[in-house]
Amino acid sequence: MSIKKIGLFFGSFNPIHVGHLIIANHLVSDADLDEVWLIVSPHNPLKEKKSLANDYDRLCMVELALGDNSKIKASNIEFALPKPSFTIDTLIYLKEKYPNKSFVLLMGGDNLASFDKWKNYEMILQEHEIYVYARPGSEMVVPDKFSEHKIRFINAPMLEISSTYIRDRIKGGNSIRYLVPDAVYKYIHDHRIYQ
Repeated sequence: MSIKKIGLFFGSFNPIHVGHLIIANHLVSDADLDEVWLIVSPHNPLKEKKSLANDYDRLCMVELALGDNSKIKASNIEFALPKPSFTIDTLIYLKEKYPNKSFVLLMGGDNLASFDKWKNYEMILQEHEIYVYARPGSEMVVPDKFSEHKIRFINAPMLEISSTYIRDRIKGGNSIRYLVPDAVYKYIHDHRIYQ
């Protein structure tokens, strides 16, 4: 039985937008990945929590955005783990739960620059490949201390869309149509999220 290679795309997805979907789709179709899992993080220890929508609202929006895509899946795996969520703990849990799968960490170039602030980052580097995609304003350079590890740059489209920008537009009463999938647009509107 061949080992499936799963790309793990961690995020608050607060909310998920077309930029996330384009990157996930690009990675699953252009890199050597069998699937991409969008891991909805309850709380990133490096981010403030006050502007975060409810965990289950964010998970539901990811599920709505993906529809019936068999290669890109929503995951709530971190909901049951201790908070705040540390990537290393999630990776250890996933390895135990799915011994027949190989997990690759997907991250933007901006995250690579601060990767040495992550809990047990050396262990992540030893155990997992990391695929890095460009983000606006981030350099696609492996910092010297990481150079010998399994870091691969993926040439994905760069989009100047962020969840913060979308939340600010909602607060300002501006349209977010086409920045998020239609089903997500409707969910945000119907549940009055971020208003």
